Amino acid sequence: MMRDFRDFIVKQNFLALALAVVLGGAVGKVVQSIVDDFIMPVIAAGSPGGDWQEAKWSVGAVELGVGNFASVFVNFLIIALVVWRIAKLFEGPPAPPARACQFCRMEVDAAASRCAHCTSQL
Repeated sequence: MMRDFRDFIVKQNFLALALAVVLGGAVGKVVQSIVDDFIMPVIAAGSPGGDWQEAKWSVGAVELGVGNFASVFVNFLIIALVVWRIAKLFEGPPAPPARACQFCRMEVDAAASRCAHCTSQL
């Protein structure tokens, strides 16, 4: 039974997934800290005064928390921008240009003299 469990963990990349979740949580905390400690104070200084995050819109007996939604939406946009910029920092070099093999129509490197898929002379 233990061998089956170990094989499951190894074959299904369970350990890699668990590490990715833990690392993702840590990176999420770092990004949230960047947004909360560096970016949101600047946004708060430039935004209108008052408790706009607590604003409510009453429609009959229903109260909609539009201020809270706006606050969460702005926070999401800022976090998405920060994550996008961090991802751009770690982006690898662009893929080498490719061309289609004239025989099998698979993509091959532009500098290749033979197709890796059908071995035709290019």
